[in-house]
Amino acid sequence: MSASVPRLVIAAPSSGSGKTTVATGLMAAFAARGLAVSPHKVGPDYIDPGYHALATGRVGRNLDAYLCGPELVGPLFLHGAQGCDIAVVEGVMGLYDGAAGEGELASTAHVAKLLRAPVVLVVDASSQSRSVAALVHGFASWDPEVRVAGVILNKVASDRHEELLREALEQAGVPVLGALRRAAQVSTPSRHLGLVPVAERQGAAVEAVAAMAAQVVDGCDLGALEGLARTAGAVPGGSAPWTPASPAHHPTRSDEADQQRAPVVAIAGGPAFTFSYAEHTELLTAAGADVVTFDPLRDEELPEGTAGLVIGGGFPEVYASELSANEPLRKAVAELAGSGAPVAAECAGLLYLCRELDGLPMCGVLDARARMTERLTLGYRDAVAVGDSVLAAAGTRMRGHEFHRTAVEPGSGAEPAWGVRGPRPRVEGFVERGVHASYLHTHWASEPGVARRFVERCRTS
Repeated sequence: MSASVPRLVIAAPSSGSGKTTVATGLMAAFAARGLAVSPHKVGPDYIDPGYHALATGRVGRNLDAYLCGPELVGPLFLHGAQGCDIAVVEGVMGLYDGAAGEGELASTAHVAKLLRAPVVLVVDASSQSRSVAALVHGFASWDPEVRVAGVILNKVASDRHEELLREALEQAGVPVLGALRRAAQVSTPSRHLGLVPVAERQGAAVEAVAAMAAQVVDGCDLGALEGLARTAGAVPGGSAPWTPASPAHHPTRSDEADQQRAPVVAIAGGPAFTFSYAEHTELLTAAGADVVTFDPLRDEELPEGTAGLVIGGGFPEVYASELSANEPLRKAVAELAGSGAPVAAECAGLLYLCRELDGLPMCGVLDARARMTERLTLGYRDAVAVGDSVLAAAGTRMRGHEFHRTAVEPGSGAEPAWGVRGPRPRVEGFVERGVHASYLHTHWASEPGVARRFVERCRTS
């Protein structure tokens, strides 16, 4: 594919300005015009990509320069954008907000620079008029390598308000590409600093995306936005698309035999477990697994022939009663783990493997108890594998992201999963037989050996 796929980054001065409304609505509006749209999200967020997928009919993908490293942002972008006419990248937080204490690393501005993509700034104009020009001028001039090429005004009160804003912005030299009125129907419920996942809203989510698209179509110059996207040149660095297959791997007769007996890797899905990066499934498949998704809320058995289990993140506390009530599946998970089969669990998956969550019985794989708390634990983590596990050899360094309002007691087992580096080093998580359970969300594209190691253990366990 061409490395010069047309692209836009949708950013904002701060969270809550309307990035998701504009980005998702723009994706859907472009798709309605017959364009194949590649959706992307800056940062570790799992939820917004679900709305992006509804808008485009394609898998939403993340671009995280902290989890995967800056060198993988371009290749991962090109991998997701293969076969597409245009790409829309939704930013995270404020344009220049990155990983705490790491300068611009993982900020929207950083990713825009890595992609050499024009930036459209979404500004909440609800409480300002002429001051908007100073705000936009400051963001546009802060870093000369970031091309703020247009503004979309959000929450505009009236025609007169829009007129005042446009007059002011003429002095800033940044064109206004859209003006959106306040619209209650595009608002979506949130939880823990993010939207409620699509899988929990279903029909309501579809309606919300349609409303976002209608608002963008009514208020934005789609032709100008598409034209701006086409001004993006080649992705810097001569990037080639990322591939889940190992570049050093050459199939052999033994590999072909292994492929014929591909181990079944079951991945938890459904409303309770919505957090998963698309690349994980692709890596597992490329490593030779037969990946099958199941829903712990409804399925009473693991998929037939399950040799390994992956349980990602989500909001299990919302469905704790239903998860607990599905006793046959809880027993099946415990039996699989007890057999020594590989089990990888992150955050919500960790809670599901505990003896109980808020007093309700869970799988009992781990001798630990989980409970909801008032405290939000949030942030990037630099981690190293404490010992060997089904995911990583001792000493393997990976970066992760922690995001939860729960506590697990004890916080680590006799063999912890990770040693977390930094000002307050600690160990966390559990490694027991074939189980690797932790609060840390990781992106396996940063260390593709993780998937290969897991699938190999599925073959031999």
